[in-house]
Amino acid sequence: MGELKEEDVKYIVVHCSDSPNAPDDQRYDTVRDIHRWHLEKGYSGIGYHYVIQEDGKFKNGRPLFWVGAHCLRYNSCSVGICLIGEDEFSPDQMNSLELVILACLQQFPSAEVVGHRDLDPNKECPGFDVKSWWGNRFS
Repeated sequence: MGELKEEDVKYIVVHCSDSPNAPDDQRYDTVRDIHRWHLEKGYSGIGYHYVIQEDGKFKNGRPLFWVGAHCLRYNSCSVGICLIGEDEFSPDQMNSLELVILACLQQFPSAEVVGHRDLDPNKECPGFDVKSWWGNRFS
């Protein structure tokens, strides 16, 4: 894993775990599951820097000083945040997403907030238009 340098971070990329939408009591995907999935794919562990669970709690993934493994061609210039789910996220998740993004922007003030699909047209992740959502937060 390479070092993620603050001055290189141009994007804060929002992802989803692509876990099926289900009632909260039927969801089981966790940061440990994602870590295991990424190890099985040959990564050096979880590729996201943060994971936000359905209840809105967020967990640290890969340390911010390591390059992520979440967005091909953009890992060395981005921070990755993953929402557990497919395309339906709880209000608690969205509130936490906003807080995590604001914290990231404190460290990387010139970074642009985008969805995975904004950087890779072959992806639908995270299932909503992050640029519009983020832009509408403050209008």
